[in-house]
Amino acid sequence: MTAERVLRTYLTLVAVSTGASSMIWGINTLFLLDAGLSIGKTFAANAFFTAGMVLFEVPTGVVADTVGRRTSYLLGTATLIGTTLLYLVLWRTHAPFVLWAVVSMLLGLGFTFFSGATEAWLVDGLHATRYEGSLDAAFAKGQVASGIAMMGGSIGGGVLAQLTNLGTPYVVRALLLMATFVVAWRSMRDIGFTPAPRTSVRVEMAGIVRASLRHGLLNRRVRWVMLAGPFTAGVSVYGFYAAQPYLLELYGHTGSYAIAGLSAGIVAGAQIAGGASASYLSRLIHDRIGILIGAIAASGTVIAVMGVVTSFGVALVLLMVWGTLFAAMSPVRQAYLNSHIPSAQRATVLSFDSLLGSAGGVVIQPTLGRSADVWGYGPAYLVSAGIQALALPILGLARRKSVEDAAGKALALRA
Repeated sequence: MTAERVLRTYLTLVAVSTGASSMIWGINTLFLLDAGLSIGKTFAANAFFTAGMVLFEVPTGVVADTVGRRTSYLLGTATLIGTTLLYLVLWRTHAPFVLWAVVSMLLGLGFTFFSGATEAWLVDGLHATRYEGSLDAAFAKGQVASGIAMMGGSIGGGVLAQLTNLGTPYVVRALLLMATFVVAWRSMRDIGFTPAPRTSVRVEMAGIVRASLRHGLLNRRVRWVMLAGPFTAGVSVYGFYAAQPYLLELYGHTGSYAIAGLSAGIVAGAQIAGGASASYLSRLIHDRIGILIGAIAASGTVIAVMGVVTSFGVALVLLMVWGTLFAAMSPVRQAYLNSHIPSAQRATVLSFDSLLGSAGGVVIQPTLGRSADVWGYGPAYLVSAGIQALALPILGLARRKSVEDAAGKALALRA
């Protein structure tokens, strides 16, 4: 297999899997509400999905490193097919919340099998086939492919639900995931992959905790950036999924599912624009912490304004601005963390950073869902802005450390 074929297979898998998964992203909140869940329970179900990702991220990472990336990817695809069909059953039977919680956690399991294995498979394959291009360029192509697929899938799912019912996009999603399984089965081969020695999950967890403390939370350069993550991660998930019913409320037609799909499609387009602008911002402004503080403050202001507007068109524009700011912030944050983490511990610390963000979502999502239950979506967006603002003083500590380091280097050079 050549490097070009490895990259082409990766882009195909990203496009097909994202297109399949995103069929429900624009209408998932409406689907849960239609199944009889309250607003609070809807976001509590999302929190259980996030909890599943927290619990299973490390064990599934062990599978990818010891059994194989292809096996992990196939297991993830199969799990997503099964949980998607279970969601349909729960919707049709108006099942009790406890079953939604269990299936949502299993859905999180599917994505932990599914996500990291793809990137690891690409890097293994490109290194083994002596790829001459940069990994940054390869991942950028993947981001564009993912954004385009998400836009098509989420808008298509909304239109399909409008023409049929809320359950049909889930059927189509399962079928497309089956096609993804076939493509992966035929195209993926673990090239350049050397299985790590088999180990227990307990040993792996202990190693991750030790490395994460030493090179993460005890590393003063990255500590505050990591601790600010739970506030922004939890708000971002709520902001995306609450936009579906909130925009329909402002639009005046709660049954216009195509509008809900459009909202998710707009966020996908914003992610493409934000990701493309991140490198420009980094060249223009070298202070990465400053970029993060500015983006969080600006996006928090946008969320707050979304909570008080009464115009559907204005809210749609604000959603686009918010999505762009978040997408531009993510690569800058990752670049900052990677620049201050030793190469040997990079995957471990980034995994722990992801766990912290997901843990924030477990707490924040049901809190905001309950706020929307009691006061409505608009006031809950105001609460979201307040929660996100808590990240600013934490990042201020990171900026102070950065300034101190710069001053120390300047004095050393003078000496």
